[in-house]
Amino acid sequence: MPKTITVPPRTAAGVEGPLASLSGLLREWLPGQRWFAGKDRPVTDLSVLSVTELFPGCLHLLVHASHAPVPTPGGTPPPGDCYQLLLGLREQPAPRLERAFIGRAGQGPLAGLAVYDALHDPRSAHLLLERLRCPGTAGPLRFETAPGAEVPGGLPPRLLDAEQSNSSIVYGDSFILKVFRRIQPGVNPDLEVSAALAAQGCTRVPAPVAWFGTSEPQPATLGVLQPFLPDATDGWTLALRALAAGDDFTAEACELGRAMAEVHLALAGAFGPADPGENGRTARAMSARLEAAAHAVPGLRPFVPGLRAAFAALATCDTGPPAQRIHGDLHLGQVLRAGRDWFVIDFEGEPSRPLAERRAPHSPVRDVAGMLRSFDYAARQRRPWRPEWARRCREAFCAGYAARAGWDPRKKHALLRAHETDRAVYEVLYEARHRPDWLPVPMAAIKRLAVWGG
Repeated sequence: MPKTITVPPRTAAGVEGPLASLSGLLREWLPGQRWFAGKDRPVTDLSVLSVTELFPGCLHLLVHASHAPVPTPGGTPPPGDCYQLLLGLREQPAPRLERAFIGRAGQGPLAGLAVYDALHDPRSAHLLLERLRCPGTAGPLRFETAPGAEVPGGLPPRLLDAEQSNSSIVYGDSFILKVFRRIQPGVNPDLEVSAALAAQGCTRVPAPVAWFGTSEPQPATLGVLQPFLPDATDGWTLALRALAAGDDFTAEACELGRAMAEVHLALAGAFGPADPGENGRTARAMSARLEAAAHAVPGLRPFVPGLRAAFAALATCDTGPPAQRIHGDLHLGQVLRAGRDWFVIDFEGEPSRPLAERRAPHSPVRDVAGMLRSFDYAARQRRPWRPEWARRCREAFCAGYAARAGWDPRKKHALLRAHETDRAVYEVLYEARHRPDWLPVPMAAIKRLAVWGG
């Protein structure tokens, strides 16, 4: 049985004690996690912002990892990030928790205890669901349930292994809990948007069933429970299957375009359209991100003049559709197909961008550009590359979108090219930092987009 420990969550001693036990372990463990954002920046300091005994043998922590800043598109980020951790404590870890083992505390109040990632522990995952089923508080943590929602108890949990910027637990093929790892103050768009779309009657996005957040050190969303679609397959997997079989994917791409247009219309209804915006300001922000990315990735530098021309063209073109709330990080991995229907998930936006920016209105063309880039990514997963497959999918997606939205992204050439270029620049920086073997994929798009009319 796990050794119990009671930690006062709101006192200096309650924070500093666990830090003495955990600091060294977490400094080594955090940079190796898929969701850790500072892999290219050594951790220079680690501080515990909040610690709560969620239940015996499990601590909930918010920790701040400081590291040396580096330039990124959009400017230099704050020199650190806040992360959410659920840590299990046992005198002897069970063999099935070997993958989750972090280390054994050598000092402080936790000395001698084995520390592990509690989300891998079925017992901890079960108790976390029980917290969500019974609204209430635990220290600064607050658990809430949507009105009329019913979540049965005893659902077996399983932690998904997919590469994600968060951690997700499926309960009995009925619900999925997304536990946010990188925490920013404010309401997470994944909760805010899905709740707003549910109120609009939009069935393309699973509605939130329960959620939890914190009031300290600042109010923030920590996790969201939503219905799970057990028979659904993500668009990325479906696209790769079609490519492997030599099948056409245009019918699916067209229906996906219609589905995304429906979601955009529902978002405009839920949050309202914003001012059209000023293309010059958007173009300058894109150019700033380009300059920062070129500084970090030397291979991008020869293409900067041509890419900058795409942003200059944006500054002089018509404004296009009104700005509104959008998905913000749309690609084939963010959509699910169940039967003949497409569903859209993960409305967090790009986790590397500030929360205020992710919640701000943007042109819906930005989402369209993200999906077009995703078709290109899929087509380059097999050799020989299938550029014609990608082109047909891009055309079909835009045609489906136009049929439902009432305007055609293809007729907004300068606007679409600028947003696609901005997305490709983001991809170059991401791949250079996290998946260098994938860097040729966005670089091929960069070479195309750097040529006027590309």
